[in-house]
Amino acid sequence: MPAATALHALRPAAARLNPLIAQRTFSASALRSYEYIQVSEPRPGVAQITLNRPKALNALCTPLIRELNTALREAQASPTVAALVLTGSERAFAAGADIKEMAPLTFSEAYTTSFIESWSDLTSFLKKPLIAAVSGHALGGGCELALMADFIYCTANANFGQPEIKLGTIPGAGGSQRLTRAVGKAKAMELILTGKSFSGEEAERWGVAARVFNTYEELMEGTLKTAEQIASYSKVAVQGAKEVVNKSQDLPLRDGVEYERRVFHSLFGSQDQKIGMKAFAEKKKAEWKNE
Repeated sequence: MPAATALHALRPAAARLNPLIAQRTFSASALRSYEYIQVSEPRPGVAQITLNRPKALNALCTPLIRELNTALREAQASPTVAALVLTGSERAFAAGADIKEMAPLTFSEAYTTSFIESWSDLTSFLKKPLIAAVSGHALGGGCELALMADFIYCTANANFGQPEIKLGTIPGAGGSQRLTRAVGKAKAMELILTGKSFSGEEAERWGVAARVFNTYEELMEGTLKTAEQIASYSKVAVQGAKEVVNKSQDLPLRDGVEYERRVFHSLFGSQDQKIGMKAFAEKKKAEWKNE
């Protein structure tokens, strides 16, 4: 079967599983068959990756993480993608890590195989902005995955939490670190030691989420609209902006301000800085070169 015909045959099935997934895909992913995720390009410059283990409420297993890493790397390399959206279903973003996979592991097996270390790859290499669109459950590993995004949009009744303490363990994919940075030590300590969940409304109020929406449809529309807006700007400036904000989490204030200034200075060497400022002065729309 020709590649174009094969892709056409796959599209209706994806649309039936999630009508909010566009029927257009990007770059090499158009020819790649995934088992646990779906990849599309629903808006100009925007890649959407949708977790797709509906019977398991999108529980995160090693094969899913492997596919997600592959899709993110392809999006990073794609010349047509400038921003990404990571989502699940209306019922669950990701209900957690796959307990059946974890339960039988011994210490030596987990330690010598660096179990879940590949999760750390997910966003460490990604220079393009990533928005997590969270509806339903985002628990344990699902909450940690959402926190890996550059920012989170969610529904009001989304269900976040780090309940690992109830299983006799602790967060293992960055939950104790990223949640503490988002909500502060006291609140994070309470949530992790009790395993209590918190809603999308609380997530926005505490600074975990950037925006909250009433419905799943509004969530997806709002997320894609923001991603499309980001994708419409200079890729050079967007990458620089993401870099300096992330550095604020690693550096003392004085060092962070100096780092920001250096990146700011470096952008005067880009064509897009000249294009943007000239367009502003002439009251015209900037036509970015991404150079």
